[in-house]
Amino acid sequence: MKYKRLYIETLGCPKNFNDSEGIGGIWEAAGGEIVASPEEAEVVIVNTCGFINDAKRESIDAVFDMTRLPNKPKLVVSGCLSQRYGDELAEEIPEIDYILGVNDYEKLPEIIGGRQRVYRSDAPECFNEFSSRRLEDVHYSATMRIAEGCNNRCAYCVIPDIRGSYRSRPMENILEEAELLAKAGVRELILIAQDLTEYGRDLYGRLSLPELLRKLCRIGGDDLSKGFRWIRLMYCYEDKITDELIDVMASEERICKYIDIPLQHSADHVLHTMRRRSTSESIRATISKLREAVPDIHIRTTFITGFPGETEEDFEELADFAWETRFERLGVFAYSQEEGTPAGEMDNQIDEDVKQARADSIMRMQVDISRERNEDKIGRVMDVLVEGIDAEDAEFVTYIGRSEYDAPEIDGTVIFKVPIAERRFEPGEFVPVLIEDAFDYDLVGTAVREKG
Repeated sequence: MKYKRLYIETLGCPKNFNDSEGIGGIWEAAGGEIVASPEEAEVVIVNTCGFINDAKRESIDAVFDMTRLPNKPKLVVSGCLSQRYGDELAEEIPEIDYILGVNDYEKLPEIIGGRQRVYRSDAPECFNEFSSRRLEDVHYSATMRIAEGCNNRCAYCVIPDIRGSYRSRPMENILEEAELLAKAGVRELILIAQDLTEYGRDLYGRLSLPELLRKLCRIGGDDLSKGFRWIRLMYCYEDKITDELIDVMASEERICKYIDIPLQHSADHVLHTMRRRSTSESIRATISKLREAVPDIHIRTTFITGFPGETEEDFEELADFAWETRFERLGVFAYSQEEGTPAGEMDNQIDEDVKQARADSIMRMQVDISRERNEDKIGRVMDVLVEGIDAEDAEFVTYIGRSEYDAPEIDGTVIFKVPIAERRFEPGEFVPVLIEDAFDYDLVGTAVREKG
């Protein structure tokens, strides 16, 4: 290889970070190395997000930042933005040397130094079966993608056009990667896909996530010190959360009492216009089943405010639903009008200030709900996954970590103290912590005993 040192800048969701780990593995397998800063690199790749307008602006800003580097590395742009706007990027930003689509990462080592600029599959129907994968700084927690693409075709979403239709990974392929991750010391496995609950229908003719979960839970046997201690479910669609899936979540100790369900709205009128398959009634029924079968489950969801045609009554229904349901974890986003989507062509668009005001209103309410939910934990002892040292003084070492109710990057943390005379904990260890105080999103406590 003429160029050896690669720096990867990743933006967007955990799926992009998962792709970047695959890119790193491809590069290292070809004889290159990954460096920690762009100033050290001979090649820089910006793995972009192109889902909503704010993400597109952030990605473009990151690309321009890399064009100003004094070392002038080869600049590669990949990810959703390049898949969606590859030709435009090539024309508008001549400083970009190469553009890769979302299913073209395997080409990276061979294209550097070549003349062709744009490598992009126009119909991305394959699946990136990365032959190797680079786990960056965090070895105890890892995402694993079990499918690519999406069949849901929600009216506001460009993902099916960017990533293609839904393709499940064969179960044996997933389990092989999972075994390797477990042997590498991963204790928290985070399952991701555009729609986790759709897994297996295309390959096996049935929704197969429950079967996959049972097999993942068998890795390491019955000893919780082996295999995965936590298996976390992200991006589950409500209409495919079956009784079988709920039963597996209730019966398997390794599955976190946590589930991410992007509901987007609760008013039937808006759900129908969004082309969602859920209804207000089905949403309430599923939440009731989950909370009854899995006591103490923490449900994360997201709402979109200001979708075209959302009336004040629709918004009030959504706000009332959020207050009544009291989600443990909630994010709210103002609708982003995206070209090429059915919603983007609708006539009844809502003013930006109204969309944002509605989002802010629900989030202000959610702060109170989150704080009350956290205060309920005071006095409990919770297992906390150590992520690092937050501070240190003459008496205590203060650690930062997460409970099983907190996904990395998007949820809260647990901060706890340990007397400096006691042994130190390493990232990836599980420590029982007595919760003594609570804030809007974070918890504070003290380690109560060492964990073997």
